[in-house]
Amino acid sequence: MGTNMSFDGVSGAVLLARARDALVCEGVNVLRCSGVWRSNAWPAGTDQPDYCNAVVEADVGERDPRALYDVLGAIEQRFGRERRERWGARTLDLDIVAMGVLLGSFDGIKLPHPRMTDRAFVLAPLAELEPGWRHPELGRTAAELLGDLPPGGGYRRISDFPPATG
Repeated sequence: MGTNMSFDGVSGAVLLARARDALVCEGVNVLRCSGVWRSNAWPAGTDQPDYCNAVVEADVGERDPRALYDVLGAIEQRFGRERRERWGARTLDLDIVAMGVLLGSFDGIKLPHPRMTDRAFVLAPLAELEPGWRHPELGRTAAELLGDLPPGGGYRRISDFPPATG
């Protein structure tokens, strides 16, 4: 999950908590959440605010990758997400990083996320939540993949994930 714009008067970690609650309302059982991480906007040099990011582990029930992707897209829209430009600022970005050991393309959804290994804003919260998670193709853990990135990635943990908003 990521955000670098406010929506409905909230931003950052509070907006991510509301997104987590929206997942639960859609029947996604959120099992655990990483802390909230602040990272530089992607790609480097983009003239936009820093992002707040987190990773959640969820039981998605019987949903396949396409069905989950559609749920995430609907939640993004409810949070004011507009797709005007690639890598533009956004109120909310919800991505599927991985689903178990699924590897390949599933109705247009590539798993694990094809660019996750390049992105500290994904790997840092993933390594915090589950450092031993192994990439199903590369066989490397989240912690190892994060360690492979160049130093000075512009990311830092800023808080615990907020509790449910009720």
